[in-house]
Amino acid sequence: MKYLLNLEHEQGGRDKAIFFMRFGFTIEAWQVLAQSLLAHAAAHEVTSTSEKPNTINHVIEGVLETPDKREPLVRTVWTIEKGSASPRFVTAYPLKERS
Repeated sequence: MKYLLNLEHEQGGRDKAIFFMRFGFTIEAWQVLAQSLLAHAAAHEVTSTSEKPNTINHVIEGVLETPDKREPLVRTVWTIEKGSASPRFVTAYPLKERS
């Protein structure tokens, strides 16, 4: 999850870091973001599921609790490897704000 706060991460990571840092998350306290993403997954329903040969991916969308108390809309992706019961975090990124 630390890559979401890495301003030097390649492949779009910088944009994600800028987004999450705007809401008070920091790389020094990356665990705060990790806890918020876990709470996000627990609070919202799965909006879509896709299967691949060895994994099932679940997409979850909803507001994310942040250190500055604003609630941006975020999409997270979690994967479960076949034969496992534990989901693994894949990525998170912003959705368009509510109107």
